[in-house]
Amino acid sequence: MVSMNVNYLDAAKERMNGNIPLLINMVSQRVRQLNAGQRPLLKPDDHHMSNMDLALKEIAEGKLTFEHTFKAASRPSAADNLITL
Repeated sequence: MVSMNVNYLDAAKERMNGNIPLLINMVSQRVRQLNAGQRPLLKPDDHHMSNMDLALKEIAEGKLTFEHTFKAASRPSAADNLITL
């Protein structure tokens, strides 16, 4: 069972203006990156600090940001309706 630092969680929620779904996505993506070997953006509190707490701390301290881009929907063309066998 993984527990998290509630102080980091509260600070990260505040940084994200209470947008919980966005916070969940950011934390999960960052934990994947840390698990894959990316270096932390700040010094861990101790060598036993979990990657989840590290991600929350990075968000809480403003080290991580997000960028939302909009992709224009393409219009379906006649070629999109073709079935090739």
